[in-house]
Amino acid sequence: MTEQDARLGMSVTHRRYVPYSHAHYGGNLVDGAYVLSMFGDVATELLIRTDGDEGLFAAYDQVAFTAPVMGGDVLEATATVTRVGTRSRAIAFEARVVCRANPEKSASAASVLDEPLIVASASGTCVVP
Repeated sequence: MTEQDARLGMSVTHRRYVPYSHAHYGGNLVDGAYVLSMFGDVATELLIRTDGDEGLFAAYDQVAFTAPVMGGDVLEATATVTRVGTRSRAIAFEARVVCRANPEKSASAASVLDEPLIVASASGTCVVP
């Protein structure tokens, strides 16, 4: 019986307020690159924790945007190690909106969502020296 690598299944989560200044499109929409940037940040911390190095992002295998991100959202991104190779790490990503602005109520109103809204998922490969 082989022993499972302790890094397998390890996760890191970041939360970030999405400023209205990041909304580039009509309807207060934020571009998908904002989410991908968060995925890069959580991958960096994950590799620091698992391997003591920031590592490098080699490739995304797939990316799916499933719901809009908007200015005023609180966005949560999680990275989880799904495979450990000699120098490579396969990582699964998920981004969720946990709070959303409620401008119909007032200019500064916002709500915590009962259930986080999954807005993007991805899988990719990072490498460490």
